Amino acid sequence: MEKIAIVTDSSCDLDEELILKYDIKILPLLIVYKDKTYRDKTEIKSQEVYRLLETEIPKTSMPLIGDVKNLFDTLRNEKYTHVLVITISSGLSGTYGMLNMVCKEYEEMKMKIIDSKNLSIGLGFTVYEAAKAVKAGRTFEDVCLLAENVKNSVKLFFVIKSLKYLKAGGRIGNVETTLGEFLSIKPIISIDKDGVYYSYAKILGWRKAMNKMFDILSKETENKKVNLAVMNGEDQEEANEFILKVKESGINVNEFFVGQISPVLVVHTGPGLVGISFYEIIEK
Repeated sequence: MEKIAIVTDSSCDLDEELILKYDIKILPLLIVYKDKTYRDKTEIKSQEVYRLLETEIPKTSMPLIGDVKNLFDTLRNEKYTHVLVITISSGLSGTYGMLNMVCKEYEEMKMKIIDSKNLSIGLGFTVYEAAKAVKAGRTFEDVCLLAENVKNSVKLFFVIKSLKYLKAGGRIGNVETTLGEFLSIKPIISIDKDGVYYSYAKILGWRKAMNKMFDILSKETENKKVNLAVMNGEDQEEANEFILKVKESGINVNEFFVGQISPVLVVHTGPGLVGISFYEIIEK
């Protein structure tokens, strides 16, 4: 009998209820201030990060190797035979590389590690579908294949009110910055095939950018049934307007996810974010 564990990192932005329901194992990323380091979500919350941004923009880092080994030791002791690890994009974090290295030390378990090439709920969706498949009794091979398929179909877009924090954290990728900030151009940011940020579109003004993001969603989901998430970072009002627009639009949404981004992502976006992620549901 296969006993399968699903492991991911704290940037996945899945709701705590789903994490508990599907027994998803979470490795906390780190938020590093000059005088103290915090484990994402467990030792610091998003609101505290927003407050502290006024005085210091912290760094972020991959999970502690000690935390990783403690989790894998526990899985081994609990007689897990297979482990699927799905991580934040290797283009945005060293987490994938580090976990790939540590996994090799646990030959007693069959381990597979997937670079999601994504983050936030874009990562979370791949984790969610894999965890559901485990709960449904699918084989490890099937679960891994499903995760790869979902990973390749998930799309993610977001708009932020300032590029200051992406620049400060060195995560700007292929997003143009200086001129856009001066002219109030708001890029709609997505993630390319290498898992790096890029400007999908450049729009003059926040309102027009939000409208354009809705147009993208409408076009990409036409004649499809999708799972959809609307996430926000300290911008619940704007997110609520977007959610209402979706519900009135007739877009065929199978499951609708709504939430706040994790503290570790707040570090790189600052206040003022609305984002969407979605993937097509293929009827069997």
